[in-house]
Amino acid sequence: MVYTIFFRQVIISMTYTRKLTKTAGYSYIVSVPKQLVEKYGWKEHQKLSIKDMGRGRLEVRDWKRR
Repeated sequence: MVYTIFFRQVIISMTYTRKLTKTAGYSYIVSVPKQLVEKYGWKEHQKLSIKDMGRGRLEVRDWKRR
């Protein structure tokens, strides 16, 4: 008798909850979890690009010169 076992690839997505904090001026701050900073190799003071994707979604990427 031969048994074949198939495993499905499961992608686990973590959801992080963060508060929006107002700074002294007209800006707001959202902290990024350390796990994500390490995962994407971001460094302190690194420039990031933020794009409004609509429907309450933002896209955060490495900033690149054009």
